[in-house]
Amino acid sequence: MPSTLPTVWFGLIAVLWTVYLVLEGFDFGVGMLVRVLGRDEPSRRAVLRSIGPFWDGNEVWLITAGGAMFAAFPLWYATMFSGFYLPLFAVLLALIGRGIALEYRGQRPEPHWRARWDAVLAAGSLVPPLVWGIALTNLVAGVPVDAAGEYVGGLVTIVRPYPLLGGISLLTLALLHGAVFVALKTTSDVGSGAARLARRVGPLALVALAGVVAASQVARPSTWGLVVGVGAVAVLTAGYVANWRGRQGWAFTGTAAAVALWTIGVFVSLFPDVMPTTLATGMSLTVANAASSTYTLKIMSIAAAIFTPLVLLYQGWTYWVFRNRVRVVPESDH
Repeated sequence: MPSTLPTVWFGLIAVLWTVYLVLEGFDFGVGMLVRVLGRDEPSRRAVLRSIGPFWDGNEVWLITAGGAMFAAFPLWYATMFSGFYLPLFAVLLALIGRGIALEYRGQRPEPHWRARWDAVLAAGSLVPPLVWGIALTNLVAGVPVDAAGEYVGGLVTIVRPYPLLGGISLLTLALLHGAVFVALKTTSDVGSGAARLARRVGPLALVALAGVVAASQVARPSTWGLVVGVGAVAVLTAGYVANWRGRQGWAFTGTAAAVALWTIGVFVSLFPDVMPTTLATGMSLTVANAASSTYTLKIMSIAAAIFTPLVLLYQGWTYWVFRNRVRVVPESDH
């Protein structure tokens, strides 16, 4: 069994990815649904204002998760980010385009200007959950890592049926998560329209989630992975039922818990590996052999103990300050 500090940092990295995908999950969903839920400019502005105070702060968790992987498990970071270079570069471009779209769409009043940036926003919000789902489930399935710990596959290796199902699952979860968030955070027809859309998207998300839970057991059998996966299906079902009953707070809790358990299931299924190999002569990267030195992990633990609570307090304060619902402001009042 791996020693304590590497195991702790594996768990912390799992938590960081979980927080990132839960918080950015509804951002992605909202970004994809702007033109669907917003039938006119005032309603689109209301949809975007629902995530306005949060989206850039939510992205901090991706930087933190990536930085923690780099420092705590440099071999894992190097192998994964070099092997998955093209898909992750697509994520980077999508996040850049998404951020620019959110900042620039309101700089000019012409409808065609805003429509183009809305298209960039939708594409930039669709690519990340799809690619993250593909990348993370590829880890569960295993990838070709040679005896030197280097990825020796290609792009075709990554795009396999099971990882594609993982990408679709996380994408539909993000869509549902975003629709429920808009239903929770907005008023009038925008909120009710988002709740109706969530009722249509919900079955797709449930089927995809159940499918990826079953496929994960075929790819890498794990008792705890199965328990977590069944729990994800259960809480998503509860959230879907809550949305039907108009209990949007509980519905959002259900979708958030489902995304969290989806992510936790990946890491539970992986442990003690971090990047298992599919090659008979290869070398699986594990929590033990991919970790940094004990001294490095101790320094990181001290820094995390100091700064993580501060970040959590600040972000919690932001969500509390902007907890009220967003209303649609007519064009003449803007």
